[in-house]
Amino acid sequence: MDTDVFTVGPFAENTYLISDQGESILIDPGFYEDHEFRTFQKKLSETGNQLIAVCLTHAHLDHILGLQRVLDLYDVPVYLNHNDLYLWKELPGQAKMFGFKADGFNFIPEELPEKKQFIIGPFQFDVLYTPGHAPDHVSLYFENEDLLIAGDTIFRESIGRTDLYKGNFDLLASSIKEKIYSLPEHTTVFPGHGPSTTVGHEKRENPFVKSEK
Repeated sequence: MDTDVFTVGPFAENTYLISDQGESILIDPGFYEDHEFRTFQKKLSETGNQLIAVCLTHAHLDHILGLQRVLDLYDVPVYLNHNDLYLWKELPGQAKMFGFKADGFNFIPEELPEKKQFIIGPFQFDVLYTPGHAPDHVSLYFENEDLLIAGDTIFRESIGRTDLYKGNFDLLASSIKEKIYSLPEHTTVFPGHGPSTTVGHEKRENPFVKSEK
């Protein structure tokens, strides 16, 4: 499985393109500028792969800024956890809060429930429910690849903010300890912002959530 990262938008958000067996999934499309979206298109074209789905770790503005651009050109399903769809439905309000303008969507994404061995095309991954930063937040664990796409749950030596809608530090800490720190320490963690890290590094060095082991 190949993983490409695009750091995009005014929030320097990480958008991921994962590819395997001639197919690709786009995770958290935060494209804001035209050139950012064109860079993604060029990469997808170079691979010769077919885009088959978009997966969202959560529906905060910076992680879905480029979604409409994607859907305008690619007829693919969108997957999002349904535990709380407020952020999805209130995209225009989110945008206004940060000084942007964005139209909402006229559809509800496909469900992305907490589940082991969730399958989309050739991709199989565990969906880990990791709220605390956002109430709809999930992380995607590709066990066979020793890879976690963590969204804004955890960053290298940091964690997601908890001062937005339904943010909760204690809940976020529990998500990290129970769902992320329980993974093998060599697991590579790709976060929603900043550089990659590993589970082991965060258990030892993250100053915000200490490992209990």
